[in-house]
Amino acid sequence: MRHLIDFGDLPREEWDALYARASQIMDRPQDYMDACHGRVCCSLFYEPSTRTNFSFQTAMLRLGGSVFGFADPKSSSVAKGETLKDTIKMVSGYADVVVMRNPMEGAAKAASLYSDVPIINAGDGGHMHPTQTMADLTTITRLHGSVDGLSVGLCGDLKNGRTVHSLIKAMAKFKNVKFFLIAPRDLAIPDYLRQFMKAHDMWNVEVTGLEPVIPQLDVLYMTRIQRERFVDPLEYERNKGIYILSRAKLERAKPSLLVMHPLPRVDEITIDVDDDPRAVYFDQARYGMFARMALLMDLANQERIAPDAVEIGTKPVCHNPRCVTQSELYLPPLVKKNGDVDCCAFCDAPL
Repeated sequence: MRHLIDFGDLPREEWDALYARASQIMDRPQDYMDACHGRVCCSLFYEPSTRTNFSFQTAMLRLGGSVFGFADPKSSSVAKGETLKDTIKMVSGYADVVVMRNPMEGAAKAASLYSDVPIINAGDGGHMHPTQTMADLTTITRLHGSVDGLSVGLCGDLKNGRTVHSLIKAMAKFKNVKFFLIAPRDLAIPDYLRQFMKAHDMWNVEVTGLEPVIPQLDVLYMTRIQRERFVDPLEYERNKGIYILSRAKLERAKPSLLVMHPLPRVDEITIDVDDDPRAVYFDQARYGMFARMALLMDLANQERIAPDAVEIGTKPVCHNPRCVTQSELYLPPLVKKNGDVDCCAFCDAPL
C-alpha cells in the first residue's frame, strides 16, 4: 500500500514525476476533469484548517471525484471515545483515499497501519506536513525553474513548524541547497532535524536575526509563531511578533527573491508586502491545489489492499507527550534509526 506520511520517504524520481503531472494539470486542467471519476476521498480533520482542507476537497472535485468527512471531531464518534484505529478501519471501507489532519504527532503513521486505502498526512501536530511541502516545491520549481543550488531562509517557529520540518527533509533530495535557520533559541529546530541535516551533509547555519541574512536569500519562508503548539502561554508571549517582514526590509533583498508562507499569517508579514511581486504566498496556495490533484490521481486510483496484522502494544516506548502512542495505547512499539540515534517511528522523537 502506498501512503504519503513523510515526504522524506518519497524518492526524488517520484517527486519529479508528480511535479511533471502537476505542471501538466496547470497547463491543461480540462484534460484531467475525469481522472478520479467514481473515486471517493474521506477528509478527516481533527484540527482546524482552511487551505489544506479546501485544497484537497477542490482538488478531488476538479478531478471528477467526490468527498465526505468531518472538519470537527466533536461531530463524529471520536467524541464518544472511538479509537483512531476503529475510525480508520471504518472510513477506509467507504473511501478510496483518506486525507487526515490530527494534533497528535505520528497519527498519520498510526492510521496507515490499519487502513485498506492510502493515507495522506495533512499535518500531524508539530511533526510533518508533506503535502504543504509539495505545494512549496511546486511553487519554487514553477517560479525559479529548479530547487537545486538555492539559498533558503526558514524564519519563525522552527521548533513546532511542521511545514518547516517537512521541507527540510524533502530538500535532502536536492543538490547544494543552503539553509539559513532563523529563529529565537526557544524555537530552534528540534534535535532530530539537526541530526538529519548532519547525516545528509546539508549546509545550514542557525541565526537569530532576519535582516543580516536577507540579501543572501533566494527563498524566504516565513512562518507564524503558533499559539496552539505552546504548553506554556508565557513562552508564547515571549516569542510572538519577534519577526515581522515589511516592505522596507525587502529593499535589501534580491529582485528574484520568493517570499513564501504556508499561511495563515498573523503579524509576521505586513499587508504592504502583499503587492510586492516577490510575495508569492497566495500563488503558493493555488499551486498546492494542483500538486494535490497530481497526488490524488496517483493514490485514489490504487487497488484496495488489506494491511498486514501488527503487534498489539501494551506500553509506549516513546516519552514525547505529543506522540500518538501516548493516547492510542494499542499501537506497536515501533523504533527507527535517525543516523545513529534510536527514535520513535511515529513521531521521530529520540528514545
